[in-house]
Order: sequence, then C-alpha cells, then structure tokens
Amino acid sequence: MFRPMYDWVLRLAHHRHALRSLAIVSFAESSFFPIPPDVMVVPMVLARRDRAWLIAGVCTLFSVLGAMLGYAIGYYLLESVGEWLIRLYHMEDKVGQFQEMYGHYGAAIILLKGLTPIPFKLVTIASGIAHFNFPLFVLLAAITRGARFFIIAALLKRFGEPVQAFIEERLNLFAWGFLILLIGGFAAVAYL
Repeated sequence: MFRPMYDWVLRLAHHRHALRSLAIVSFAESSFFPIPPDVMVVPMVLARRDRAWLIAGVCTLFSVLGAMLGYAIGYYLLESVGEWLIRLYHMEDKVGQFQEMYGHYGAAIILLKGLTPIPFKLVTIASGIAHFNFPLFVLLAAITRGARFFIIAALLKRFGEPVQAFIEERLNLFAWGFLILLIGGFAAVAYL
C-alpha cells in the first residue's frame, strides 16, 4: 500500500526540485500543514546520503521560518485564523492551560515538543498566543528543529544501507507506525 508513495519520494530525492519541495513542506508543517517533513527527510537522505547535511539544513531553516509564521498566526491572527486552527485541532479548552504553562515552562515546552511527534504548529501558534519572547522563540525553534533533523540525517548517513534495507523490508510496518505516531500526537494534544 505504501510502496508507491515511498518509491515516489525516493525518485523525488533525485529530482532537481527535491530541496524546494522539502522546503515547502517544512515551512508549511510548522505553521498549518498536518504532515511532518520527516516523511520526505528520511527517504531523501536514504537516497542521497551525500547530501544529508544539506537536506537537514534546508529542512531546519524552512521549519524555523514556518515556525515564525505560526507564531505570527497566534500573535496577530488569533481572532481569525488562529481560532479557526484551534477549532480544527479541537484545542479550545487547552489554549488557556497552554498559555499558563508558558509562563513557567515556555522554553522547555518549545524544546521538548519540537522533538516529538506532537504537531509543532501547535507549539508555534501557542507561543504567539502566549506572547512568548520572539527572539528566544526563534532560537529555541532552531535548536529543537535542528536537533531533530540533523540527528535523523546523521543516523541515516552513518547507517544508511542497513537502515534502508530494514525499512524497505518492513515498509508497511514503518508507515503504519508513523501514522499511529502522527495520529497519537494529535490525540495527545487534544485529549491530555
């Protein structure tokens, strides 16, 4: 079931627009798009391990730029776009709690949630809603997103062939696991 999509992303990794596509997905994911860029990063690095650092760098840069848009949505557009996104993710009752937590744990929330399957856009929008210190927010977003994507790139660059063989033999298992983590991330935010 997942093989055609996996093969398409591997072909895309060799395409002249591969990095541009990754940049768009990375930017969008940090502010409004539900699919994390990992779905492109992993096969792209596996296909082009010689470009692992470039792929991780592009992903990080555009993820941080998208995080700035997410912050702006929370800060400036709460009454329109921000409220729509909050309703879309069923976060109405969680926003107040999240703002209160930012008063005490804002930096830790940004750093930890940027590494997890919990949608980062929720953190970026909440940071704007809470009026978290913007320069500090950008720094923390760069640290957490950079750590996530560069760790993935480093592991795949170092252990690429065995990892690729392992993933390809169990592609459906990995794809279903990834979907469960993604849905679990949304559910954790919505119900915890």
